[in-house]
Amino acid sequence: MQDNLQEKLPDTAQRVADLLVSIGHNKPVVMLPETGKTSAEAAAGLGCSVAEIAKSIVFRRLSDDAAVMVVASGANRVDEHKVAAIVGPLGRADAKFVKTRIGYAIGGVCPIGHVEKTVMLIDQDLMQYGSVWAAAGHPHAVFNLTPQQLVAMTGAPVVDVALKASPAAE
Repeated sequence: MQDNLQEKLPDTAQRVADLLVSIGHNKPVVMLPETGKTSAEAAAGLGCSVAEIAKSIVFRRLSDDAAVMVVASGANRVDEHKVAAIVGPLGRADAKFVKTRIGYAIGGVCPIGHVEKTVMLIDQDLMQYGSVWAAAGHPHAVFNLTPQQLVAMTGAPVVDVALKASPAAE
């Protein structure tokens, strides 16, 4: 009976789990006991570094209202100017836009299984890790994968999108 309890996932997390199985991914969706809405919360629940969390940040491209997703290291802030230089001018994506265009609520935005075609970019800093954790469609759900698997699953280019700290003034 214990196995049945383990298998019961929220609908959106189950959709991700089914998608992962369908593409041959061998790692399960894991439910965190506490929320994984932020990279720090997810890392604490998983016992990994914040940098190993593959967070999904969504923007709205102004020219065509397309969803633009950046999958970044949890340790990085995304430089909106770098992203805009690659995909065009950006605007804010509110919770309704994200849910409608991507198919997941903020806090559980998965890098795969979107309801509409999404412009995708992957933070090059993720490539240095043996594995990373990404949201699996629900604020408590995550799954483990290698950065190379993330690239293969999304087809997204690996680019420099991290906001670099400016040197201290002398």
